[in-house]
Amino acid sequence: MNSVSPLRAAFPTLPAVTPPTPGPGEVGRLLRPDAPAAVGPAPTTEARPAEGSFASMLGRMVAEVSTKQSHAAQAVANLQSGQPVAIHQAIIAMEEASVSFQLMAEVRNRLLESYQELMRMQV
Repeated sequence: MNSVSPLRAAFPTLPAVTPPTPGPGEVGRLLRPDAPAAVGPAPTTEARPAEGSFASMLGRMVAEVSTKQSHAAQAVANLQSGQPVAIHQAIIAMEEASVSFQLMAEVRNRLLESYQELMRMQV
């Protein structure tokens, strides 16, 4: 079995992006590069996503899609090897995986369009 996840195979060019977290006073400097640097110590606490945050929701969505694709691949493999699997169950699993992947890809496209729109805004 291939060790590359189906999501990575579908989106091989997407790098893992972790945006830098600005310290106090740096936000204004990011918006206005001519602003003076912040004075004082850098914060020592790390920013963690909240339980119900948007990032955790997206993570759960990707994990769910990956699980559905794994189940569909397993159903097809069982069907091909001659194990007693109902054909309609394998087809339903494949369609569920396909529809959930299409939804995730569309959400990704909308997020990317929104991000690009934000980057085009004048400050």
